Amino acid sequence: MSTVGKRGASSPHELTRMSDRLSFIYLERCTIHREDNAITAEDADGITHIPSATIGTLLLGPGTRVTHQAMSVLGDSGAGVVWVGEQGVRFYSGGRSLNRSSALVEAQATAWANRRTRLNVARAMYSMRFPGEDPSGLSRHELLGREGRRVKDRYRYEAARVGLTWNGRHYAPGDYDSGDAANQAVTAATQCMYGIAQTTVAALGCSPGLGFIHSGHELAFVLDIADLYKTEVAIPVAFEVAAENPDDIGGRTRRAIRDRVHDVKLLRRCVQDIKRLLLSDEATADPTGDDTDRVTLQSDHGMNIESGRNYGEDVF
Repeated sequence: MSTVGKRGASSPHELTRMSDRLSFIYLERCTIHREDNAITAEDADGITHIPSATIGTLLLGPGTRVTHQAMSVLGDSGAGVVWVGEQGVRFYSGGRSLNRSSALVEAQATAWANRRTRLNVARAMYSMRFPGEDPSGLSRHELLGREGRRVKDRYRYEAARVGLTWNGRHYAPGDYDSGDAANQAVTAATQCMYGIAQTTVAALGCSPGLGFIHSGHELAFVLDIADLYKTEVAIPVAFEVAAENPDDIGGRTRRAIRDRVHDVKLLRRCVQDIKRLLLSDEATADPTGDDTDRVTLQSDHGMNIESGRNYGEDVF
């Protein structure tokens, strides 16, 4: 069995950085297999080869079958895999972190564990979502109230912009078809954003459960990150798609989100935003990052010491 320090899989230096990958690829009604370091999608029209290291998130739609070997190479390359049903996206599997360093998850845990710094990160997230407002003196309750009003205003604004009647956000879990075209598009767009955020969080080695705004859910931090881009990307695209026609809302919304995510280079921004929220200015400014396979041991007074050595010799 290989150890953490002797993995036989690809190193981060051999893989495409998360910020440079395709946002997501959607496949349906095909069989997904592996050929060398690529996955293949086979359907009635033939076989398509897709380099696994260039995929951010692979969305598997209805009628897909995936082999063990395909999942193995996807996990090795750090790609996320999301099964897409008619009721929306659910995240069931993800690749391992592309980051060998634990600096980000340690910084996340440190900021999360202190109520003051946890609130500071929440305020920084609010500033990212709604530029031009100063949340520095706001409590959590005030942040949530302002956020709720801004999101409602955005729904009304986008509906008016595209000429749709908007009667409010309505979504019944497990009953996607019960909503009108606009609500179905918003649901599909939001779930795509969750898939992208989940994969980015996993690729950077962060903890998906340690949220700064959301809490009590295994994907709390994922929901935090996805919401950073909801009013800028998901809501406008959803209303534009719904205004075109009510047919194939889910598929057209997904394709429109894919194109908009590519246009605004969202993966690159998502990586940079997470680092800016969690790391110091000096660490964030480092373009290379720390992706070496290095393991240390914790000692006293915050000191880390070299691993692979028996320190009992220093005692006896």
